[in-house]
Amino acid sequence: MIIMRMRNPKDKEEVINSCTFFYHPEEGFEKEQPIHIEIGMGKGGFILQMAQAHPEINFIGVEKYASVASIAIKKIREYELSNLKVLIMDAANLPEVLAKKVDCIYLNFSDPWPKDRHAKRRLTSPIYLKYYDELFKKDALIVQKTDNDDLFSYSLETLKDYGYFLEMISYDLHKEKIENIMTEYEEKFSKQGIKIKYVKAIKKD
Repeated sequence: MIIMRMRNPKDKEEVINSCTFFYHPEEGFEKEQPIHIEIGMGKGGFILQMAQAHPEINFIGVEKYASVASIAIKKIREYELSNLKVLIMDAANLPEVLAKKVDCIYLNFSDPWPKDRHAKRRLTSPIYLKYYDELFKKDALIVQKTDNDDLFSYSLETLKDYGYFLEMISYDLHKEKIENIMTEYEEKFSKQGIKIKYVKAIKKD
């Protein structure tokens, strides 16, 4: 995976302080309906398009870094969608605000942490899969996309070992006849001829 460095936006603090659609557990959403979250929403293109395409689902974009989240917030606020909110926090802390509320998790082009000693930081490591157990309302559903072969192989192994059924696996997503909204990374990699890997994994409660 090619890491694209992002400059720290000068208006980061202003954007974050003026955001009116942060997710608050005590407030929730206007409508009570399934909640899907994207961990690592980046610039917000994927989660925004998903919320527009699926008004019957509530979406939360989660981003660890405020500088990145501020870019997504600027993009999202133009649309004023009632079914889309954001969170700025580490995935490990999500059970504090989303315990037993989530129906689906999207992991799009997560940092592969290629060194073996950093494996526990991968978002499909057993450590994180255990965090996700606390998030899911009932059955667990994880959808992952990546350009990284090693991360994909690792994810298939850890998901299966953890008890997930790998319902759909693709080593070239764009040749499949399934709904797919591309992320910013995905568009960039696809133009370079890099094949996108995809897995849909389910674990029954």
